[in-house]
Amino acid sequence: MCGIAGFWSLKEDLEAEQTLFRMGVAIRSRGPDNCETWYQASDGIGLVHRRLSIIDLSENGNQPMVSHSGRYVISYNGEIYNFGALRDKLDVEWRGHSDTEVILALVEKLGVATALPRLVGMFAFALWDKKTKTLTLARDRLGEKPLYYGFQRGKLFFGSELSAIRAHRDFTTDIDQDSLSLYLRYSYVPAPYSICKNVRKLLPGTFWQLRAKDFQKNDTGGSVTEYWSAQKCAQSGQDNLFQGTEREAIQQLTTLIAHSVENQMIADVPIGSFLSGGVDSSTITAFMQNISASPISTFTIGFDDEEFDEATYARDISQHLGTSHTELIVDGKRARDVIPKLPEIYDEPFADASQIPTYLVSKLARKDVTVSLSGDAGDELFGGYNRHQAVQSFWGKISGLPRPIRAALAGVITTVPPGQWSAVFNGLNYLLPKQMHHSDIGSKIYKLANMIPAESPEAIYRAVISKWHNPEQIAVNAVEPVTHITNSGDHLENADLVHKMMYLDMVSYLPDNILTKVDRAAMSVSLETRIPFLDHRIVEFAWSLPTSMKIKGRESKWILRQLLYNHVPRKLIERPKMGFSVPLSSWLKGPLKDWASELLDEKSLIADGHLSSKPIQKKWQEHLSGRRDNSHELWSVLMFQAWKNNAG
Repeated sequence: MCGIAGFWSLKEDLEAEQTLFRMGVAIRSRGPDNCETWYQASDGIGLVHRRLSIIDLSENGNQPMVSHSGRYVISYNGEIYNFGALRDKLDVEWRGHSDTEVILALVEKLGVATALPRLVGMFAFALWDKKTKTLTLARDRLGEKPLYYGFQRGKLFFGSELSAIRAHRDFTTDIDQDSLSLYLRYSYVPAPYSICKNVRKLLPGTFWQLRAKDFQKNDTGGSVTEYWSAQKCAQSGQDNLFQGTEREAIQQLTTLIAHSVENQMIADVPIGSFLSGGVDSSTITAFMQNISASPISTFTIGFDDEEFDEATYARDISQHLGTSHTELIVDGKRARDVIPKLPEIYDEPFADASQIPTYLVSKLARKDVTVSLSGDAGDELFGGYNRHQAVQSFWGKISGLPRPIRAALAGVITTVPPGQWSAVFNGLNYLLPKQMHHSDIGSKIYKLANMIPAESPEAIYRAVISKWHNPEQIAVNAVEPVTHITNSGDHLENADLVHKMMYLDMVSYLPDNILTKVDRAAMSVSLETRIPFLDHRIVEFAWSLPTSMKIKGRESKWILRQLLYNHVPRKLIERPKMGFSVPLSSWLKGPLKDWASELLDEKSLIADGHLSSKPIQKKWQEHLSGRRDNSHELWSVLMFQAWKNNAG
């Protein structure tokens, strides 16, 4: 796990080495162990690499690395878990035992297009071919590792983070208003877009190439090639469903996960696991402990607010598995102290409030280990989100009514203010068991009312995952771009609604929210994270499983639960799903009120010219009055404002 960056200008740059070094300094936390640069003046191409030493800790693993023939130079971020097997098949006189050297040898033997599908792992790299004067940028199948690239002022810039690109003296941070509208809707900027004009994210499962002769014709261009397709993977799985029994499916999945976990435990540094106490993290931890001859290190963050605290569950599972467990209980002040750091950690606007505990647990783990495995992606692959069941159920209830009638019903519901709905239901709480009590029920009723007139279940899904439902009215002069979610040509065919939603989660929410959140939080403290569920063979098998093996009745992730029960008693797992989050709503009305008020200042918003002030002020006043919980919409605005101030 490292950080990469570079630029290409075609003309010699007399300050290239200093510029590359500055780009490296900007992403120092991604690789504190070593920083080296490589520059070829004749072609104007330069690479920088920040190293976090994980495998082959010697200088033989340093980068940028030149291939044995001298033809290729690479700056690479990630881990190739099958590098040992690949190495055994290559007839090379090795200098060290790093996976970087294996990538170069494989490319020399097979070429980029043939080599990439043979790599099992997470990666993003920049590869320069001296012979053909071609630059290749490549990204792993599911998008675990980030890679930005773009043209400005006749130069090409690229890097693991925008901060590295911004460190180049010729780069200007001009905000893309269209991308801002996407950010306001989703709380992240989905690939291939970025918040900066003329900068894109390389899509997962692709590589991009640009030849010098094409660069000379134009300061844009290059060609993108897909070497692995999430859509084809999911469609193939749905078209060729697993035909075995449930027992056979459990056994096959057990074998795949065990193999992935074992491969991802290979490291020359201490390794551990995040353990929240949920199904996904408990599964990965159980497999790790089963493989390890000694107690593995596990880490959990708890909160002094019991509504958001899962530490007790993680502690019980750790005790059962026999791990060496570290737990930190965090009070509200300590969690809020992270907020000023967020614009620097997330160098592109990002507004999932669970970024706060993710950073805290990463910081906790880094005290003892350099690598931590995570249970992320279990929800996307095995039907774990509440929306996977709720949208289908809701559509089943309303679809029989003509749309005009549904629209009229929604109008009637919204004639009553949210606060009055909440007051009515709060008055009935004494009649209901505690688990059925809901805060701010009025806002939830309004959200449901907005979905009632939906023309399709896909429209309901989009509404469910949207924070601002009208972002073009908030981002000034913006036109919301097309994404995987809105482009029906990117959707699955002949699949049930649950799998259609899971697919959209996998190609957008997973790489652009979940993986971004974990990557930036962990790398800000120089911690490598690995995600065993994202071995592409597990992904491909998961997509071949029928819905009945993922969701049974109201039970999500059924097949994962069955194999976990072989390691952990059912009673330690069966409980309502909790989010990894913080009490954001109450914070904004209390200890964060002054901070938020300053960032939401009407005059400042108008002067900046990026956001429309009136609807934001309305949301803010509604929230402060307690009439509605607008914390998610406001958090996205606050994180953008904080990021803009930090970047500017």
